[in-house]
Amino acid sequence: MLKNYQSNYKLINYSDKETIFFLHGFIGNLDEFDEVIKLLGTEFSYLTVDLSGHGKTQVSSGDKYYTIEQTAQVLINLLDELNIPKCFLVGYSMGGRLALYLTLHFPGRFYKVVLESASPGLATETERLERVKKDAQIARKLCRCVSKTEFREFLLNWYTQPIFGYIKNHPEFERILESRLQNQPIELAKSLRLMGTGSQPSLWGKLKDNIVPLLLLVGDNDQKFLTINTKIAELCKVAQLKIISNSAHNTHLENTREFVQNIKDFFDKY
Repeated sequence: MLKNYQSNYKLINYSDKETIFFLHGFIGNLDEFDEVIKLLGTEFSYLTVDLSGHGKTQVSSGDKYYTIEQTAQVLINLLDELNIPKCFLVGYSMGGRLALYLTLHFPGRFYKVVLESASPGLATETERLERVKKDAQIARKLCRCVSKTEFREFLLNWYTQPIFGYIKNHPEFERILESRLQNQPIELAKSLRLMGTGSQPSLWGKLKDNIVPLLLLVGDNDQKFLTINTKIAELCKVAQLKIISNSAHNTHLENTREFVQNIKDFFDKY
């Protein structure tokens, strides 16, 4: 691996079982899909990782390693290091945008890919510039979180956004919150500035050429991403859209069993 980049990852390896590589969302970490992995059991091997700016992954120099392009290359290097030439890929939200980037730029490395509440980025320069400004405002708020109490307040406000539905009422919300609090706000701010939706290159134009089968999972209460993913399915011939009931943006938390059943059905047919 790169000398100034140290990935924190967890590999659960079952002999002769294909690997699912999970990519968490913004403010998440490598524990994001623990409940999903428990339900999947020993049917697959599993690789999870703290993405740049998250968890215990360390970037000792160079802001470029927070960008989607460099993060993608780091993850390919990790797969090489672990001798995983090809695997399944699952990405949630920010991790979904990253998963789509990986799919389009390294198609030979993945059998099938699941994108949960993800997007190909923003189509126009105007939209991207506006989003960069908004992300910069959020990043400044993160940088002002100098205590755990302030960071906790930021997270509580973050999860009041309509996109997350009623996630704060979920019985596991406090546990999720405690996990999120293990992140460092300054590092999250770097991730948001450099790998936010406004900063990443638009992938819309590449969808028609994609050859890797995609499963698009969206919550029935997440209208914004339902609209986005309906468009993805229209543009990409090898993509199929499935709607997860009783959930908003974070479908793997809000309806874990239905989420797991969908990815099992999808991966079992490869």
